[in-house]
Amino acid sequence: MDDPQARIDYEAIERSPEFQELVHRRRRFVIPCTIFFLTWYMGFIVLCAYAPDFMGERVYQGLTVGYCYALTQFVMVLVLGIWYLHKAQHEFDPLAERAIAAYADHEHHPGGRERGGSTVTTGAGS
Repeated sequence: MDDPQARIDYEAIERSPEFQELVHRRRRFVIPCTIFFLTWYMGFIVLCAYAPDFMGERVYQGLTVGYCYALTQFVMVLVLGIWYLHKAQHEFDPLAERAIAAYADHEHHPGGRERGGSTVTTGAGS
């Protein structure tokens, strides 16, 4: 029996415009979010190292600026995670479905056109 995974042309999928659009949109979202996350996190580390007096200032009773900043790390991760899930559901998943459908259509009619119920191939793979 043939392994269905062995027949998948991953290079063709990668070159497809639908897949390229998915990669572009996902990268356009993920890279800025990653930069923001790392900047926010490293800002905390830098402030702890170089501004301990500021980070130690009391905001309310025993709650300091440093604790507040540390707690915002959790909020930030939660917000970024929910935002990504929303983008994935409403933007990335539909693009992935289009890429899959385009590949399935290409596999059904590889390099050819349909004529009278049969596929006529035009490539060397016939």
